[in-house]
Amino acid sequence: MQAVWREHGTTVLLAALLLPVLAVAVCRWRANRRVIAEVGLVAGSLPWAVMLFTPQPAPRSIDLVPLHDLPSWISGDLGTGVAQMGGNLLVLAAFGFFLPMRFAAAASVPRVLLFALLTSTGIEVLQWVLAIGRVSSVDDVLINTLGAGAAAMLSRRWWVRIPEREMTERTLR
Repeated sequence: MQAVWREHGTTVLLAALLLPVLAVAVCRWRANRRVIAEVGLVAGSLPWAVMLFTPQPAPRSIDLVPLHDLPSWISGDLGTGVAQMGGNLLVLAAFGFFLPMRFAAAASVPRVLLFALLTSTGIEVLQWVLAIGRVSSVDDVLINTLGAGAAAMLSRRWWVRIPEREMTERTLR
């Protein structure tokens, strides 16, 4: 846990301070759901992107065995395990929460899971290709996707709903 604070404490603190400010600004601006979703997508994902692509002083590695890293997170230092599991659950949480609110095409849990799976896979591949000292792991993909799916279920009541008749009329125009 100390390593997480040492490496990413500034990013975490800035995000924790700026996200409420952005939320108040958007609400005072009386923005519609689409604007709120766009701000949420960017503001909720940017801190994680900074953390995920910060180079580490280690050689890159890859772990393609599903559920291989999870036991080490659980059996190791409790703080590190919580940081690993919690961090990986939150990486795509804003993505899962706001994507179906912004885009009607993503407004189902299976679609959010598919988009999150593809996005998380892309992140892990980029970490490998860029050789920034990160571990590219199937477990990261699974936990990131799970976090996005859980967040999508939390935002379900605010998803964009376009009646089928209106969607057909838009398509015909």
